[in-house]
Amino acid sequence: MRGTRVWAGLLGLQRAVVEDVGVSEEGEIVVAARPGWRERDRCGVCRRRCPGFDLGEGRRRWRALDLGTTFAYVEADAPRVTCRRHGVVVCALPWARHDSRFTRAFEDQVAWLAVHCSQSAVAQLMRIAWRSVGAICERVCAEAQREVDLLDGLRRIGIDEVSHRTGQRYLTVVVDHDSGRLVWAAAGRDRQTVEAFLDALGQERCKQVELVSCDMANWIAGPIAERLPDAVRCVDPFHVIKLAGDALDEVRREVWNEARRDGQTQLARQLKGARFALWKNPERLTERQSAKLSEIQHTNRRLYRAYLLKEQLRQIYRLEPGPAIALLDGWIAWARRCRLPAFAKLARTITDQRAGIAAAIEHGLSNARVEAINTQIRLLTRRAFGFHSANALIALAMLSLADLCPPLPR
Repeated sequence: MRGTRVWAGLLGLQRAVVEDVGVSEEGEIVVAARPGWRERDRCGVCRRRCPGFDLGEGRRRWRALDLGTTFAYVEADAPRVTCRRHGVVVCALPWARHDSRFTRAFEDQVAWLAVHCSQSAVAQLMRIAWRSVGAICERVCAEAQREVDLLDGLRRIGIDEVSHRTGQRYLTVVVDHDSGRLVWAAAGRDRQTVEAFLDALGQERCKQVELVSCDMANWIAGPIAERLPDAVRCVDPFHVIKLAGDALDEVRREVWNEARRDGQTQLARQLKGARFALWKNPERLTERQSAKLSEIQHTNRRLYRAYLLKEQLRQIYRLEPGPAIALLDGWIAWARRCRLPAFAKLARTITDQRAGIAAAIEHGLSNARVEAINTQIRLLTRRAFGFHSANALIALAMLSLADLCPPLPR
């Protein structure tokens, strides 16, 4: 076997010709190469064959995978071509992505490592800058997304937001309920962000969406109602129960403050320690908490009524669709006349969201998959000790949670 083929195999130079191999003054291995004749004079962005423009800035170097502990580089000319779509750009090279100083095999290995460990560890292992890891993930993710259409065939989706940085910095994420994959993410938490997803989905594919799970936020519900006419919006059960818990806690605080104002210190002390007994599910109460709840039943009817309202609302998600919807209507009627302002307000909210709540009961759809994806995104953020750029986090999340991560070289 010729020595040039050995070096081509070592550095992953496919569809290229190795011209020479040398060692620089710093002890680095430099392999001079050129593209094969089929790969010449192609646009670096779209890879279409184009007429030449000039010789560019001369010869360049691309960092390749290390050979043991020795740095290795690929050196070649980088002429420019004139593309009808992208203008004057550097021609495509088979061993590197466009606008990159690393070889394709090097970037694939960095992306794989970034998915499985922290960016600091990747930067130290591969001997590159910390910021270069994020830029490499963005390039690898962009190329993978061009080859795979994640938005094709969506029928049941979930939309939610996740905080990725202090100062109200959010990502809007879209998850496919059928595959469990993250299919789209963007920085922001507003109506424009949801509309950007719907624009990417396209008018024809918008008509194919059947179910959308989300919370009660208007910035999600508005575009869904306008742009997805055939889709049914399902309100996430967790957010409904959370509102009931918040209303119960508001009643508890009111009763506690009244007891303090009236000088009933013993009652105030009992109510302050009853918070978890009121919040927890009945089947998970300890003996002490059950006794506390029984005491509230006999000493404070108003607070116990709020507790029963919270528990009855939870019960609608444990029944079959028909009885559950009937129980929901009965709960709304009870909450309206319960003489508890917090639950009367909640009754108005649930009346406005009744169609979405009933749809979630009928189809058994929730945002559980979306919350699982959000948890993994928070884990990626914590493992990297934060991201300066939302684009780097989105790229890493897509590589990890959308099955876009490339395999290790060879």
